[in-house]
Amino acid sequence: MRLRALAFGFGITLLSALGAHAQATDPPISQCQAIAQVLPRATFASFRPPGIQVAQTRNGLRMAAKQEVKITFVGHSTYFIESPGGIGVATDYSGVYQPYRVPDVVTMNKAHSTHFTLNPDFRIAHVLRGWSDVPGEKVEHRLMVGDVYIRNVASDIRSWGGDVETNANSIFIFEVAGLCIGHLGHLHFELNEDQYTQIGRLDVLMVPVDGGLTMGADSMSRVVQRLRSSIILPMHRWGPPLDSFLAMFDGKFDIAYAKEPVMRVSVRSLPKKPTIMIPQGL
Repeated sequence: MRLRALAFGFGITLLSALGAHAQATDPPISQCQAIAQVLPRATFASFRPPGIQVAQTRNGLRMAAKQEVKITFVGHSTYFIESPGGIGVATDYSGVYQPYRVPDVVTMNKAHSTHFTLNPDFRIAHVLRGWSDVPGEKVEHRLMVGDVYIRNVASDIRSWGGDVETNANSIFIFEVAGLCIGHLGHLHFELNEDQYTQIGRLDVLMVPVDGGLTMGADSMSRVVQRLRSSIILPMHRWGPPLDSFLAMFDGKFDIAYAKEPVMRVSVRSLPKKPTIMIPQGL
């Protein structure tokens, strides 16, 4: 009987340890994915994005942005995102356009050599490629680095020969300080319903505006209008002038020009009307 009790106790201890390990290794739940689209009848009792603190006022509770995220246009398709906790992320990093310090994380896509490098700085802790070495296979990133949760949604691209390379591009999404920040990468095709659901809410959207090397202005504007982010940051400006892209929205979005190289964004500072923000240096 005692032996059985000891075995039972050991089993409980082992299960508890395994459960704790599973909880420790499970990726965080995305606060940006469009759960309401998947569960249209669901009713949420409360929702508090990460990075938001609740403060007490005389009139009760109010939500306030804890801290802000800094975003700098570095060049081509590279933006440098800095979290309140000091984590630096460089998007579509090729090494040609360098932020002022070594990033903690870089993301890459492979449509052109201007979007990746095979020899990243050895000091970069996390190098996330948006494609798999196995043709057609989806690469999946679910990574928490400091106060930034990084995930990706795969999309197809055109090859140099005109064929379609399945799952060879990634839309990277950065969830930080209550914000959902998305980078479309080298997007070649309009998104489908499943991809929109996987992406979810994007407060800040980084979008290529070359007018044809990725997608035509019409197609790209439809993607932007569907996502309806609060802030749209243009990038990858080759070919037609930026005005051709801006004209597609016909007053539906406001247009503003960044007054400083570093744009500071928080949940509280998001514009009420979707705004295309032209960064310095574009």
